[in-house]
Amino acid sequence: MKKIQEPPTILILTLLPLLILLSTATKSESRTLQQTCSSSCGDIKISHPFRLNTDPPSCGDPDYEISCNSNKPIIQFHSGKYLVLQISYEKHVIRLVDVNLANGSCNLPYVSVSVEEMSGDSRYIGLVSSTFTSFVNCSSKFNDQAYREVPCVSGNGSFVYVSYSTYVISDLGGSCSFVSRVPSVYQNVLYPSYGSILQLMALGFDLEWSVECRDCLADGGFCSLSSMGSPNVYQCRYYSGIYVPVVITLILGAIWNVLLGINLIARFVLAPIVIIGFLVHKHKTQKKMDGNTEIVLSNERSLEPRRYSYSDIIAITNNFKDRLGKGGFGIVYKGQLPDGLLVAVKMLNDSKFNDEDFINEVSTIGKIRHVNVVQLVGFCSEGSYRALLIEYMAGGSLDKYILQRGAEIQPLSWENLLRIAIGTARGIEHLHVGCEVCILHFDIKPHNVLLDHHLVPKVSDFSLAKFYPKEDDFVSISTTRGTMGYIAPELLSKSLGDVSCKSDVYSFGMLLLEIVRGRSRNNAIGNSSGKVYFPSWVYDQLNEGRNLELENVSETEAAIAKKLCIVGLLCIQKNSSDRPLMTRVVEMLEGSIVNLQLPPSSLSFPDHVAGEGPESDSLTELLISETAEQS
Repeated sequence: MKKIQEPPTILILTLLPLLILLSTATKSESRTLQQTCSSSCGDIKISHPFRLNTDPPSCGDPDYEISCNSNKPIIQFHSGKYLVLQISYEKHVIRLVDVNLANGSCNLPYVSVSVEEMSGDSRYIGLVSSTFTSFVNCSSKFNDQAYREVPCVSGNGSFVYVSYSTYVISDLGGSCSFVSRVPSVYQNVLYPSYGSILQLMALGFDLEWSVECRDCLADGGFCSLSSMGSPNVYQCRYYSGIYVPVVITLILGAIWNVLLGINLIARFVLAPIVIIGFLVHKHKTQKKMDGNTEIVLSNERSLEPRRYSYSDIIAITNNFKDRLGKGGFGIVYKGQLPDGLLVAVKMLNDSKFNDEDFINEVSTIGKIRHVNVVQLVGFCSEGSYRALLIEYMAGGSLDKYILQRGAEIQPLSWENLLRIAIGTARGIEHLHVGCEVCILHFDIKPHNVLLDHHLVPKVSDFSLAKFYPKEDDFVSISTTRGTMGYIAPELLSKSLGDVSCKSDVYSFGMLLLEIVRGRSRNNAIGNSSGKVYFPSWVYDQLNEGRNLELENVSETEAAIAKKLCIVGLLCIQKNSSDRPLMTRVVEMLEGSIVNLQLPPSSLSFPDHVAGEGPESDSLTELLISETAEQS
């Protein structure tokens, strides 16, 4: 008699209990590895799937190995070496930068990476909001605004250029050859300068990883985003046939979810009804108070910052343990997100910070992505609780360096002050021309320029900001905005002209002059500035060929101070039509002082004294470093 074969379905059902136990054990083991196999290198936390090469073999995944050299996390990627800047375990994104480009100095990449290598690595899904920066070597010089010469490797008849644009190598003709290519974080910058390209490359690039997709590709399938709509969740698909392990996993997951759902419904059938009734009642009572906020936030599809609940805020701030400062709009606390990112959490006082102000700051900062504009990480709007989560700036605000508050504050070099001025100008320029609409800040001053631990400046505090279509030449406002001493004349009187982006130019000009004035408070300039209008004094000194009476400065440093003053004087002209646009201001600060000329007359300046102004409740003043608070 011929033996009857057992149907595959019966075999699968027989193995179901064993597979359930195996799946549960595997998930438990994975969670255990993630909890117990955790290490760090520098400020970077290393946990599953990443591992240090010194960790035990059972920790992490060998495909995601990191070495710690001189307390710096280094990862190998396609024969290249990359410094790990940040790992977001929540978003499954790792930020890397070529080791030769990490410090922002003139150099070529350690290794060239092609587009195919980036898209063909099974360990990673691909680049996130990144582009490529290309290097070419030419036998002769050429003029193209999309290419900038790399001075440290050019010479002896060889000219190396770098491009951060959509140009391709074939556009250059036969005199140039390709050298290398490196991924860079994407910024909406048209024809950036060489200094800007160095900063963009030093920011690195983001890669999204997925262990599940890597395993799926190894099994012969292809990976796609889950249809459930959750971010960073992928599912494995196959071109033909039925892959039994995947089918079994899906069946087990469905059975487990059904059993768990039945159990929960059977045990807690009354509790959900009570909770839903309470939430409906609460929603109706709070509808008038929160209506405007909720409608705007729910319709703001491009708003990228994450929304947190009040319980999340308590966890992030460790129950409001570290207080950074206090202002009229609320208290700021130091916090840390689950992925290790430090943030400044500002709890807003709802009696002084209304819905319109809150929506304005969230919707404005949330859309901006620029190296010189502070980034809004998240926000909270839950009943009467409102909070803003902003990237933590360890360097504090520029004003403390200008005024040298505290014995531990060391004066910045003139070279650093020039770099800070250029970076701030680029940030304001991006607000004016780099966003979907023109954003007027209306409160540019040293308090609202924050510095990170590398002294990279970021424009902050958008509580007074206003935006309008780029095709409009001016904007209508009903009240005076800003801080006395930095307010443009047309904001004080309508007879002096229309309000436009030139109003921010005026404030930035006063900031430049305040940098020079702040560094000179203990000499003749400081004494003079208390008696006469400082810009007029500066104009008379320069116009009559005298120096600025600075102490202990070299010729190079004196030239930097003179450049800051000339550009500042050009920016604070009484008539807004006489002031340059921010794009021109950046060019003047980056260019040679030989090409700069004083305004025709000191009478162009408004004849009011630039006072320090009242204390501001701005968000910027509160985002100071912990060191400054302790002092």
